[in-house]
Amino acid sequence: GSGGPVDDPARERRVLDAVARQAAQRGADPKATVRIFRDQIEASKVVQRALHRAWRADPAAAPSPAERPDLAEIRLKINRLNDDLVRAIAAARPARAARTCDGLLAVSAARTRQTRHLDLTHALALARALPSVCEHRP
Repeated sequence: GSGGPVDDPARERRVLDAVARQAAQRGADPKATVRIFRDQIEASKVVQRALHRAWRADPAAAPSPAERPDLAEIRLKINRLNDDLVRAIAAARPARAARTCDGLLAVSAARTRQTRHLDLTHALALARALPSVCEHRP
């Protein structure tokens, strides 16, 4: 709701460079970690673009300036979450490399769509977020 563009290549590059460094420090594969984060960023854009379309169609639905969170605060939270995600990626390496990863990930995604009652936009974003999670490909 900031009015800025969804795409911010400079910010994306900074985030991806930072997670690559964090991955190397935490024993995760930096290239795999960057692929996962790239998919997360693209998934986020799916949601953001849908929101922008909805707000253009119905401007009254857009958040007012008073309702908009401070972007600097949000980015601090995102940076903390990114660190947690890098740690999780490093810890999940055996599961991500397992032959069963694709199937288990598909089941988990289906369960998430159902239990969280995801709308189409968020279901599409979830699907966009997952391609790089598993390392094994048949």
